[in-house]
Amino acid sequence: MLNPRQVEAFRAVMGTGSVTSAARMMHVTQPAVSRLIRDLEASLRLALFERHGNRLEPTAEAGHLFAEVERTFVGLSRISQFAEELRVRRAGSLRVAGMPAVTCGFLSRLVGRFIAHRPEVAVTLHGLPSHLIADGVAAGRYDFGIAEASVERPGLLVETLPIKAVAAVPQDDPLARRQILGPKDFEDRSFVSLGQATLFRSRIDATLAGVRRRQLIETQLTEIACILVAERAGVSLVDPLSASEFAGRGVVFRPFRPDVVFEAVILTPSARPMSALAIEVIDMCRSAVRAAALHQTC
Repeated sequence: MLNPRQVEAFRAVMGTGSVTSAARMMHVTQPAVSRLIRDLEASLRLALFERHGNRLEPTAEAGHLFAEVERTFVGLSRISQFAEELRVRRAGSLRVAGMPAVTCGFLSRLVGRFIAHRPEVAVTLHGLPSHLIADGVAAGRYDFGIAEASVERPGLLVETLPIKAVAAVPQDDPLARRQILGPKDFEDRSFVSLGQATLFRSRIDATLAGVRRRQLIETQLTEIACILVAERAGVSLVDPLSASEFAGRGVVFRPFRPDVVFEAVILTPSARPMSALAIEVIDMCRSAVRAAALHQTC
């Protein structure tokens, strides 16, 4: 193993051209630099310099060695720089998965705003079914995920984000003039239903039980439901995070009472520490959800 101080002395002499300048750079005496050079030559069993009085002339071997040393020091410098970037969260990686209803708009915009000031961060953002999100976070493929509350997996921490559904109506519909809507407002209206195999759909149906609706339209995604509403195909109940992408695009959203909760959850690994990047994005997510909830009450 080479002595790092000896290599540093060699680099200083090669870089400055003299033992005197090298000693000044290293804050040591000239004899100390000369001794470090002699010890390095002994360790390597190479003659690195020819002595001409007090002057050192590099050998051909010294030139080759210096090129390799410079590559190493540049690498060490890059490691130090990268560590600093990690410390101030300018670099690193972020791997996120979310259910499509949330990822296509809300989560994509959130992550986009986050990385706009961190162009060196490597980002993976996937829209997946909730059970695949849970599998991916548990297996370490993602730093965190946003899924439906119905998923459960060992090795995960689950944080609920209770989100209240909003009514979606065409912007020129008489209901758009109302501040708050309820079940009776959907009486005899064409209703765009979301996919049956979700807890959200079950809660909607339970809340609207007894209300006559024309349920001829069904879709799995909130985005599709909002487009259908904008085209006056019907009215719907949707989650506000996904709906936010369609505000001012032919559809109006109003608070709905009684509350219909759309429970999304943040999934994080229980056995691995979270990166500073992931923690910051999760905090942004919480803040955005709180802001959406506050907007509904105003």
